[in-house]
Amino acid sequence: MVTTTLQRALPTSGVSLPVQVVAPTLSDIIERAALADDLALVERTMVERTASRSRPIAAAGAYTVSAGGKRLRAALVLLAARLGSYDLERAARPAVAIELLHAASLVHDDLVDHTLRRRGRVTVHARWDRHVALMVGDYFFALAANELAAEPDPRIIRFYADAAQTVVEGELRPVTQLEPMSVALEQYFYKTGAKTAALFEAACKAGIAVGGGTAEQVEALERFGYNLGVAFQIIDDILDFTSNETALGKPAGNDLREGTLTLPLIYAVAQSDAPLLREVARTARPNPTQVPQLIEAVIAAGGISRALDEARQIVQQAQSALAHFPPTGALQALYDICDFVLQRQV
Repeated sequence: MVTTTLQRALPTSGVSLPVQVVAPTLSDIIERAALADDLALVERTMVERTASRSRPIAAAGAYTVSAGGKRLRAALVLLAARLGSYDLERAARPAVAIELLHAASLVHDDLVDHTLRRRGRVTVHARWDRHVALMVGDYFFALAANELAAEPDPRIIRFYADAAQTVVEGELRPVTQLEPMSVALEQYFYKTGAKTAALFEAACKAGIAVGGGTAEQVEALERFGYNLGVAFQIIDDILDFTSNETALGKPAGNDLREGTLTLPLIYAVAQSDAPLLREVARTARPNPTQVPQLIEAVIAAGGISRALDEARQIVQQAQSALAHFPPTGALQALYDICDFVLQRQV
């Protein structure tokens, strides 16, 4: 566990106070919330659903699911549902669907971006070919839709359809420039909101909706999920500068090598006259051979620390959306997930 100090809204009072927080791992959170058995059901269902009469799709689908992952989005569905009237059989469907949507988006992202490794393993298109990757992604999108076919609340499939549309649109709207900073930030937060936060938002809205939440509660979980997702992506971008290949499952500095412009670089360019950063600002094309020097320059310019401050502020906004829910184990788990997102190492 990692200890950090955050401004957080205490669930019993809604008052923001600086408190010393011990940030748990996601496994800790799941165990404390007695969520492990429910997530195990989600995992088993995903394995069952991804079986296919097509051998390549079945093999690549099983490979994708077996890569694991945090299943954080599924956990958000289940925890949000627990804020209301919890029915595991019903809540499991959107939990499975959100993970299938997430997996589909990753397979397609890797294909579009020519990414060769994810979570320490070769990607689907690298192990099979681009045609299999395209079909597996499409298959997972279809499975997610089918999972929701029996859902009596039409809002749930609307939440997920909107999120899927947003994710696809976000893939084609990268950050294209580093200056002026206002334009770079607008592009960055659009893409981050579309590619990452949209699924967090949909997961939280679906969970509270199947739990019988009010319209106001759905709106509150929408704000929570969106802001949590933005903060999650900022930390992910920070880790690309500060972590290593063993932890990330891909080389550190991978975003720079691929020409992906993220928040730490945007802030570093805005705050520094270092020649290397000036050159990157001019071209908006990091030189892959200079990645180690670029990482050092971004850290020295304060790009990491400013991006981390931004993530902390956004997490506070996420926490404020939870202030009107009564204190329960599920609510505490959502607060703990905020701490986990800020302190995660991979």
